[in-house]
Amino acid sequence: MYLQKLSVLNFKNLTSQSFDFQQKINCFVGDNGVGKTNVLDAIYYLSFAKSYFNSVAVQNIKHGETFFMIEGDYLLNDRNEKIICSLKKGQKKILKRNGKNYEKFSEHIGQLPLVIISPADRDLVTEGSDTRRKFIDGVISQQNKTYLKDLLNYNKVLSQRNALLKYFAANRTFDALNLNVYNEQLANLGTKIYEVRKEFLTTFIPIFNQKYQIISGDKEHVNLLYKSQLNDNSMDNLLQHSLEKDKIIQYTTTGIHKDDLSFDIGDYPIKKFGSQGQQKSYLIALKLAQFEFIKRQSQVTPILLLDDIFDKLDEKRVAQIIDLVDNDEFGQIFITDTHSERTENIVKKSNKAYQIFKL
Repeated sequence: MYLQKLSVLNFKNLTSQSFDFQQKINCFVGDNGVGKTNVLDAIYYLSFAKSYFNSVAVQNIKHGETFFMIEGDYLLNDRNEKIICSLKKGQKKILKRNGKNYEKFSEHIGQLPLVIISPADRDLVTEGSDTRRKFIDGVISQQNKTYLKDLLNYNKVLSQRNALLKYFAANRTFDALNLNVYNEQLANLGTKIYEVRKEFLTTFIPIFNQKYQIISGDKEHVNLLYKSQLNDNSMDNLLQHSLEKDKIIQYTTTGIHKDDLSFDIGDYPIKKFGSQGQQKSYLIALKLAQFEFIKRQSQVTPILLLDDIFDKLDEKRVAQIIDLVDNDEFGQIFITDTHSERTENIVKKSNKAYQIFKL
């Protein structure tokens, strides 16, 4: 699969631009603020119908304009595919594939597999467990529609249970029978989601360890651990034992919505004890493992977006990444960098066809 052409209109700071792409490596170089990352985000939008960097869709419309439109021409399994995503202020977002509207955007997820590596990924280390759960869910959901459906239903039931707990507190009442309806649904959905996450990480963690060893030159030992309350208890028991606390706090305090990943270097959290280079290598390994997992599951080589990843990496780590690119493991790659000379020197070493766009 590869993206042959991209057209962007009124998306972020891009007024009207079109690009015809090389099948292997495409680089966007220029000063900060010229729109390099926005081009990558437009490509991301075509795969996920949302921005990687700004979840408020209307804020992706260029200032002073009333709409944006992104159009991509792909070659997928020897078929031409045209994807159009557009949004007009005050109206619903539209996503079309070959002229036909999607009723549910979730039906599109996984059709054009893609992985992005960006400085924004640092949130996975610095932010709370919600960010790391979203990462797990995003990887699994690209190829597992049942999981995505269960996850959406779980979050819906969770909101309903939380609303009921607030109602009980506001009205000084309690209805165990009514609450139990939600408990049963959460237990059923939560158990299924936990089992899929556990199975996923059993496959994913060895891939991640391998990628990190390659990038670091086998010099550092890292860990990735799955933390879940369901590791030691059933969802039913958790909900029963937390009932009094939930009634006081008016929120469901136990369940798979509390799951987390522990990122460690040696036996210590990488957030506190890892250097900037080690943290960046950790995150790149995490995303390259995501790439490998999706590729295995979908039998399609995802598009890879590399946003400013060579900054804060020493030459050895950069060389290891280029070696990975050079062994035909990857398909189409998009790179952004502020240093055009550095970029060209890096991609030349890959011995792959490349194109450089100066913005």
